[in-house]
Amino acid sequence: MDIEQGNQSHWIPLADLMTGLMMVFMLLTAAFMQRVEQTTTLVVKEYEETKSDMLQALQKEFAKDLKQWNAELLGDMTIRFNDPTVLFATGSAELRPQFRHVLKEFFPRYVALLTSERYRPAVKEVRIEGHTSQFWTTTTDPKTAYFRNMELSQARTRSALEYLLSLSGVESQQTWLVQHVTANGLSSSKPIAANDTSAAAQLANQRVEFRIVTNASDRMDQIAMELKKQ
Repeated sequence: MDIEQGNQSHWIPLADLMTGLMMVFMLLTAAFMQRVEQTTTLVVKEYEETKSDMLQALQKEFAKDLKQWNAELLGDMTIRFNDPTVLFATGSAELRPQFRHVLKEFFPRYVALLTSERYRPAVKEVRIEGHTSQFWTTTTDPKTAYFRNMELSQARTRSALEYLLSLSGVESQQTWLVQHVTANGLSSSKPIAANDTSAAAQLANQRVEFRIVTNASDRMDQIAMELKKQ
């Protein structure tokens, strides 16, 4: 009996210790998860505020010009140039004179806004995206048309980027532009009018867009790494 009582007296404190350690671990885990949740919420809130603020700034800057440029500002801060007859000749990557004039008016002001002290830290990338219709004049094969349009859209965005970087109005921001502005030809992969093969729909699909990518996801990843080290 004495031996059994001794064993029991030995195991009871050990069980209490393990229970205590488990409670401490659970409390630490809960505190960590709460901190991650609070930090994530803060970053998301900050992103939404920055996005809303930047959207209003873009609207204020270009509201008087968008209509005459046949352009529109979307809710995700994308500026879309819609009229394909102004942008490029059919099958050509050379910018039309009218589109050159529009870009010369638009881009220096756009860059000045994005590189301002307020917004510069939030901008990860500016994507110049070229979009085409689903068709190609010399083929009825959808796959062939897709790849030929891909080649054309890539050439067009590269041509646009080369012209934009040559503008004297953005010369002081050359380093930032090279690091942040990219040319992306997307062919017909993101149509506005999906499943609509009408002439009007295919015309609407031909467009050039300037899309802003923020660093919100990068900030969340960085914060997660910092929390793991603690």
